[in-house]
Amino acid sequence: MLRSLRTALARFCVRRAAACQRHAPGRAVAWLRLGCAVTPAFGEPYTALVHLSRAREDRWGAVDAAREASVRFPDNPDAWMLLGEALQMVFRQPEALGAYEQALALEERADAALAAGELYRRAGQYADAAARFARAYAAGGGAEALWQNAQALFQAGDHGAA
Repeated sequence: MLRSLRTALARFCVRRAAACQRHAPGRAVAWLRLGCAVTPAFGEPYTALVHLSRAREDRWGAVDAAREASVRFPDNPDAWMLLGEALQMVFRQPEALGAYEQALALEERADAALAAGELYRRAGQYADAAARFARAYAAGGGAEALWQNAQALFQAGDHGAA
């Protein structure tokens, strides 16, 4: 009963934040913070707070909200994905890579493997990037993961496998 009440309150907070986002963004942030405080599970309030903070050019606020989500819900891969995205917004690629790897450790996800592979490629670690792209393909990443894998293999010097 208490869990469903907290869930309903969190949804209400998200709706109120959406209603006042355009004319009072500070109030929208307050509503979302309240929603994050009462939500019993990772979900809409944290994602909305990170996106609103980014829209308000408060990227470090987005990182703080995402970090709070990953601390509060450490077994949720979505929280780690949100943290990785927020860390990329402030150009913290090594930390973002750690967040994506944590999401992969919790659950085989194509989006986490693709994001990690892209960060490995940017760092010049093409073999690791190819391994992550292959993992993304195995997790259901489709043709995009296969194409990225071939590119990373070619950059790693394995022209035959590419």
